[in-house]
Amino acid sequence: MKKGQQELSGIHFKPSLHKQLIGRLMGKPKNLREKGLFQKLALIPFLAWVGLGADGLSSSSYGPMESFLALGEHWYLATLLAVATVLTIAVISFAYGRIITKFPGGGGGYVVANALLGKHAAVLAGSALTVDYVLTVTVSIAAAGDALFSFLPPGMAAGKLPFEALLILVLITLNLRGLREAITPLIPIFLIFLVTHAALIGGSILLHLADIPKVEEGVVEGFRNGYSTLGIMGMLAIFARAWSLGGGSYTGIEAVSNGLPLLREPRVRTAHRTMLYMAVSLALTAGGLLIGYLLLGVRFEEGKTLNAVLSEAVFGTGTCGRALVIATLVSEGAMLVVGAQAGFIGGPRILANMAMDGWVPRRFGALSSRLTSGHGILVMGVAALAALAYTGGNVSTLVVMYAINVFLTFSLSMAGMLKGALFPGKGDKRNFGDAALFLTGLLICLSILIITTWEKFYQAGWLTLGVTGAITVACYLVKRHYRSIGRLIASLDRQIPRLPEIPEEPPHDAGHNGRTAAILVGGYGGLGINTTREVVREFRDVFKRFVFVSVGVVDASSLQYGVEAEQVLDRTKAACRQYVELASRYKMPASYRAAVATSVNDELEGICRRVAADYDDVTFFAGQLVFDRPRWYHQWLHNNTAFDLQNRLLVFGQTLVILPRLVQLGGVDTGKQPDK
Repeated sequence: MKKGQQELSGIHFKPSLHKQLIGRLMGKPKNLREKGLFQKLALIPFLAWVGLGADGLSSSSYGPMESFLALGEHWYLATLLAVATVLTIAVISFAYGRIITKFPGGGGGYVVANALLGKHAAVLAGSALTVDYVLTVTVSIAAAGDALFSFLPPGMAAGKLPFEALLILVLITLNLRGLREAITPLIPIFLIFLVTHAALIGGSILLHLADIPKVEEGVVEGFRNGYSTLGIMGMLAIFARAWSLGGGSYTGIEAVSNGLPLLREPRVRTAHRTMLYMAVSLALTAGGLLIGYLLLGVRFEEGKTLNAVLSEAVFGTGTCGRALVIATLVSEGAMLVVGAQAGFIGGPRILANMAMDGWVPRRFGALSSRLTSGHGILVMGVAALAALAYTGGNVSTLVVMYAINVFLTFSLSMAGMLKGALFPGKGDKRNFGDAALFLTGLLICLSILIITTWEKFYQAGWLTLGVTGAITVACYLVKRHYRSIGRLIASLDRQIPRLPEIPEEPPHDAGHNGRTAAILVGGYGGLGINTTREVVREFRDVFKRFVFVSVGVVDASSLQYGVEAEQVLDRTKAACRQYVELASRYKMPASYRAAVATSVNDELEGICRRVAADYDDVTFFAGQLVFDRPRWYHQWLHNNTAFDLQNRLLVFGQTLVILPRLVQLGGVDTGKQPDK
């Protein structure tokens, strides 16, 4: 086989039984070298409506119910509540449409806060969104359980919580397999939900047109009695409380702006269309259900959701009617499962954005072989299971927790955009139209946030705020650690001594015989340069040639900015050529092996096996930052590639020598390392 510069797209060898089982469960890996891969995987507007918009649409299963129940005996206010719900959806949706235009890279409230309010607001928004997406999964699955068990015998209620936990596990598996693979099977559910709920809302209104005068008289009489007993302010207080506690109706609106990197180009146009689909369908469904509750005099019944009661009132209890009731509730429960999908899409995206900025461990920016954020998906799933267990699947409690964090993020987004409209950057003009829009949105979001927190602080509000605060503090600690490591790595770059001149003629490699040093490198920088110099200094007369091995990483930032694998590979090869030039300065012949992957360790193992097969006698070298005071969290914050690869290579009889750079509290130990 010809020696020299080689490009590797993947090394194939028999995987372990464990990896074979995981592969069968997760499916075949994506071909990173496929041209236009990210565009092919991206979502068209309809699929985005299913995958992202379903979060908003499914919230109609519990948001309007919470609002209506909060009215109590003042049900006549449901007319105003329906109007306020539609207007609120319109304002927030339109505002997020403007955010999509201004921030086409996605990220929603986190990116808005980071760009317009500063890093402190950004980390708070990111922490709130992380909890928000965990609760997206939990509240959707819990509400799905309520809907599905509404028509089952009461004796089966004990199986509701285990059933909900099983649904979360199924969603984790689907999302680990890939985004399209997770969404496509849910399309029929989405369509059935639209049909059954159109029939439910249409039936509740059209089949009861004759009852409208009677209901109207009751509403007018209710307003009179309310005015005489409560006064205008008392009625407004009840209305504001019900409107705020129904905040769950609006919680999915931000999902589209967060998931922009997952949409088909042109992303902004696709996102606007998706947002329109979601806003119109949500407004019609949520507002229609409130009118349906009012027209049919729906009241709470133990063990049933209001939608279950409404379905029975509209479709009746006969054989055909019962079938329609079951179809409606099953589609609603299934749709809520689809809505939970948004948590597994948006949550990992937020974690990936925060990982790129150093607020959470870098591994959250990594992609799996299926191009999913595996670590983020697992965190979302496990945290959702914990929230489900803690609350016992109580939807009312979960909606309160959910709404507080959603409207905290909404408020930060509106405040940031308001600031940007009033105090634009150089070259831009003030936009008073946008300022009015975002001021209105800010007042709406702050009102709902304050009222909900005040009303439900002791029920669940304190827990939501406490968890969000704890995550925020943890983010600052992670950021401080990465900032320290960044300074230490920068110091390595500054410590590079003057290098020898480049020879006029590159050194010649006589062949395959003799010992070969294979040096694992990343980008061209201080750690790789010092590792190469160490090998030259300590083993100058031992090795006949160097082979530099490097793997470029396709991660969440590549997905966000549309960077194809070929571009990553080109950068990796350019860095390798610099290392080959470095070796020539020391009169050492060198070549390189470059590849691109999502899993660096797996790809490196494969390349090292190939190098060991191509040359007679190979010793592998890698530089590694080593902490003088190791802590348990270092394993989570850093990948420790060299140590992992050393263990892998030992299995098939190859030696990897780790050249450590000691990280001390005061900096990097630049002297000779103790193990040499």
